[in-house]
Amino acid sequence: MTVLNEEQVEIRALAREFAQGELRPHTEAWDAARALPDSVFEAVAEIGFLGLRSPEAHGGLGLDLPTALLAVEALAWGESSVGLSVAIHVGSVTRAILTAGTEAQQGRWLPELASGARLGAFALSEIEAGSDVGAVALHAERVDGGWKLSGEKRWVTNGERAGLLLVFARTGPESGVAGLSVFLVEGGSEGLRVTGRERTLGMCASQTVTLAFDDVQVPDDALLGEEGGGWDVARDALVHGRLFVAAQALGIAQAAQEHALRYAAEREQFGRSLDAFGGIQEKLAGMAIRIAQARAFMLETAARVDAAGADLGAGEGGLHQPASLEAAAAMAKVTASEAAMWVADEAVQIFGGYGYMRDYPVEKLMRDAKGTEIYEGTNEVLRWIISRELVREAAGG
Repeated sequence: MTVLNEEQVEIRALAREFAQGELRPHTEAWDAARALPDSVFEAVAEIGFLGLRSPEAHGGLGLDLPTALLAVEALAWGESSVGLSVAIHVGSVTRAILTAGTEAQQGRWLPELASGARLGAFALSEIEAGSDVGAVALHAERVDGGWKLSGEKRWVTNGERAGLLLVFARTGPESGVAGLSVFLVEGGSEGLRVTGRERTLGMCASQTVTLAFDDVQVPDDALLGEEGGGWDVARDALVHGRLFVAAQALGIAQAAQEHALRYAAEREQFGRSLDAFGGIQEKLAGMAIRIAQARAFMLETAARVDAAGADLGAGEGGLHQPASLEAAAAMAKVTASEAAMWVADEAVQIFGGYGYMRDYPVEKLMRDAKGTEIYEGTNEVLRWIISRELVREAAGG
């Protein structure tokens, strides 16, 4: 098992206690209603978890990346949609402002993000731009005193509730990622509209919406980083985002394993509890092995990312890991998400017919696990990134 330091043990215990008391009792109702109440985010903010990565000077907890991931894993163990929302807020939006924001931007936005006064959303994907970031078409045009944004964003988590959106737009004539910039857009801005809400297989309580930008005007200081520097911001945010997806996946997997263990001990067939049968024991052991492997790899990669700062190509390449941290984060996400899907599937199998029913928790966990194999880059695309970096490293590039 991975050895945690004292702070990590305390933070994980706090998150787990919160999830047990404030999230677990409501998961079925929230899933059916396809919504999370505002009170959930108020409660998460109250324990400081919307400021997991924000510096203490800006009202946050100032935690390192591995510790923040453990907290999000525990939240996802309680309710995966909450884990997803917090991961986007902390891992993508807060991270981007910390990395690319000016002192003025950090001073303005980080305290509000940490306190929960504003929830963050990451608006990158479009109908033709999912994993292909260079296909972004939303356009930003210079106007007096700022910029005008026109276009549409799809599949935006937290999109309807967000008080601050990180919006990627095309500002130059260059094709591909070279012409991209990123803007900080306040929720409720004139011309910003929610035009649709997706009905998803899992994470049903999470908001996944389409946003229309009808000539949304933002001031000059809404530009985050350099004009044309959007890809650098996106690349860094995606590395962190993929690690937070790994944490969510592990929370789902952990929940499924624990339900399966409990059920296997209680359910009797042929005069014996299920956990007395060799086939079931093999499944339970496989769950534990996959979760432990994925968690250890995630935490090791997170420590390397923290040590490298904003340089994704830096750092020692760990055992059998490519030097590129972009590839390592992709490996962590693939490993954890596929472990979650396997564990959830096996949990349903252990429950048998009951596992297929919505009256039992593992059915939901299986639906939720599937999403982690898809968003923040499908696992197929991430395997391409991993192989690209392996080939480049082997060639000495």
